[in-house]
Amino acid sequence: MFASSRQSSDESAELVRGVGLGSATALNMIEMIGIGPFITVPLMVSASGGPQAMLGWILGAGFAMCDGLIWAELGAAMPGSGGSYRYLNEIYGPKTLGRLISFLYIWQLSFSAPMSIASGCIGLSQYAAYFWPGLDHTYTARNFSLALPVLGKLEIRWLLSTATLVAIASALFAVVLLYRRITTIGWLSKLMWAVVMGTLLWIIFAGLTHFNAGRAFSFPPGAFSPSKPFFRGMGSSMLYAAYLYWGYYNVCFIGGEVKDPAKTIPRALLLSILLVAGLYIVMNLSILGVIPWQELDRAARSNAGLYTMSIFMRRIYGAWAAYLVTGLLIVAAFASVFSLMLGYSRVPYAAARDGNYFKIFARLHSDYRFPHVSLIALGLVAGLFCFFSLADVIAALVVIRILLQFLVQAIGAIVLRIRRPDLPRPFRMWLYPLPALAASAGFIFVLFSRTNSMKQIRYAALILISGLIIYFVRAWRTSEWPFRQVTAVPARNARLS
Repeated sequence: MFASSRQSSDESAELVRGVGLGSATALNMIEMIGIGPFITVPLMVSASGGPQAMLGWILGAGFAMCDGLIWAELGAAMPGSGGSYRYLNEIYGPKTLGRLISFLYIWQLSFSAPMSIASGCIGLSQYAAYFWPGLDHTYTARNFSLALPVLGKLEIRWLLSTATLVAIASALFAVVLLYRRITTIGWLSKLMWAVVMGTLLWIIFAGLTHFNAGRAFSFPPGAFSPSKPFFRGMGSSMLYAAYLYWGYYNVCFIGGEVKDPAKTIPRALLLSILLVAGLYIVMNLSILGVIPWQELDRAARSNAGLYTMSIFMRRIYGAWAAYLVTGLLIVAAFASVFSLMLGYSRVPYAAARDGNYFKIFARLHSDYRFPHVSLIALGLVAGLFCFFSLADVIAALVVIRILLQFLVQAIGAIVLRIRRPDLPRPFRMWLYPLPALAASAGFIFVLFSRTNSMKQIRYAALILISGLIIYFVRAWRTSEWPFRQVTAVPARNARLS
């Protein structure tokens, strides 16, 4: 059963606007930083073939800023909960094409959001293996392939290890911590932000005080030659960069719980991008100045690559520092999981209130006033994705989200300017429409410039096709668009029967 539509004003009456600029920026930053940059450094170096991987971080920051300006304009203009669901619905028409596109967004989010959360859980469990090597023990691993018409072969690999169980446990623990009032979560997010930032700053300080410029800038011959391997390497490294920078928009998903959203949302977005970009670039440069890129390249091809920061600190200060930073990084990984789960749990809630998702997701906790059913469901599905490898989860979620969310939203920002020039926009995109065009170009480059890029594109295509089938079957049964010209939002419940 799908929920009946309600007015957005009801939402603001039920949700508590308790998140200020500090908490919003902290939530964005802990989602952006998390465990990702501490695992993917060797992966980016290996993909690029040398320290020119820094170019991937810099370009990634530029595209994140371009996309952040899109989110800032849309978030300030439509400051309710739901993020992209709300924006896409309004951009393309809530009674026509927007209903289909927003449904497809929620459908892909049913896969990509748990993948994003699972990536943090998997990273946490793999760093925990530095303390307990037995976590790496694999009980079973299986490959699954399916030949599909037109799309080709779909390949999936899953495994079960002790680390898998730790990853699942961390997802469930995040659900437990989030099962409370939003005002309490604001203080908890600031505490986690302090841990994450303290760890990152310590790593930067250690690297800069032991920095060797000759080692950091020892580029291999032809490092910047505009060849096919160079562009493929940049495409792969920018895919990781996209994954690592994403999170600056987390505040948009809880827009209905943000104080003074017209000002807070754009400021939190842009502040988090600028701060994290600067920290990422300096951190990676400092690491390259301590650990030779050839060693990072070798580490990327083995499980030792997952412990890069532990090895980095052990080389500078000794074993005690390696163990301490590993513990802090586990906390940072959990902070990221915490922030992701908070933001994404609000999206199915917003869709259900609009009658475009199952009614049960529209329920709020009777005492704490948060969407508890959506939160629990998200945690359980994330636990299922913990059975896959970290590299597969990251690549799949980035490609799925680019194709089925970010591209249509970047183009949609321009469409909305044309369709609704009268819409109040407390924040307007700088240098419009250049940021939207640049972000779209960057997304397309990441999609198609990588080696074996079609593997994840097939996943996205399968999700798109299945979502279209589900939507059109439902629309036909309930006489919704495009099978009937809808002139008003129906007051009755829509059903799948």
